[in-house]
Amino acid sequence: MYYGRGVVRGIASALVLLFLGAGAEAQRPTQKAWFRNIELCNGVDRTVPDIQIGGCTALIESGKGTPPTLVIAYNNRGNAYSAKGEYDRAVQDYDQSIKLNPNYAQAFNNRGVAYQKKAEYDRAIEDFDASIKLNPKYANAFANRAQTYLNKGEYERAARDYDEAIRLKPALGAVWSGRCWTRAITGELQAALADCDEAIRLEPNVAATFDSRGLTYLKMGQWDPAIDDYNEALQFNPKLASSLYGRGLAKLKKGDTTGGNDDIAAAKAIDANIVGDFTRYGVQ
Repeated sequence: MYYGRGVVRGIASALVLLFLGAGAEAQRPTQKAWFRNIELCNGVDRTVPDIQIGGCTALIESGKGTPPTLVIAYNNRGNAYSAKGEYDRAVQDYDQSIKLNPNYAQAFNNRGVAYQKKAEYDRAIEDFDASIKLNPKYANAFANRAQTYLNKGEYERAARDYDEAIRLKPALGAVWSGRCWTRAITGELQAALADCDEAIRLEPNVAATFDSRGLTYLKMGQWDPAIDDYNEALQFNPKLASSLYGRGLAKLKKGDTTGGNDDIAAAKAIDANIVGDFTRYGVQ
């Protein structure tokens, strides 16, 4: 998923006015704390969402934030809640950001991501549509809408959005990976291989891309390359059910009954729907 992260700007001049005058010396600790909260809200320590939430909350509750500052603070806090998996709280913050600025494409995109995570796909698509209408060159929104269409099984629409995301942001490996997966499902196997190869060149350590290329090789009947890619994917994510199941099928095709059945059983234990998923992908 591709979030739009705002950066709180445009408040320096207001702070200069706020802290000028006879009490400037006394105000310096407060001024320092304000700037520190801006840094935290902007995600200076993005590995800890709670720290970002604290910084944004301090800005929001200070009573000193201008509307543009609050727009971004709500957006950034929403991103931090999304990172924690607290999607309802994230949606509430994106709502506030959009209420303050209905033309803020990033907040629509980010709210769409939260709805997608909640499996509310139609609401997500509405937000991505709005984001793209506001900014037709916003590659992240196209990529996120593509993923949502993919989740809905609307593969042609997903492919078109991946095409546009790649046109706008060709250096982003994840969109090549997403289109590879889409093409593998629809049977455009040579094109899928080319997409996955490019994705791996751009971002060589992503489990999902090796998983996508593994599916492509599986559908091509190339068992050894499929197993190699599934092995690679499982190095990065040992609990990736699709790679376990795909590797199990490839092993069975090679006559490794024990290894194949073990992988398939492990995949089913992680994801009870994995058999149905692969049936939809055209693999049984």
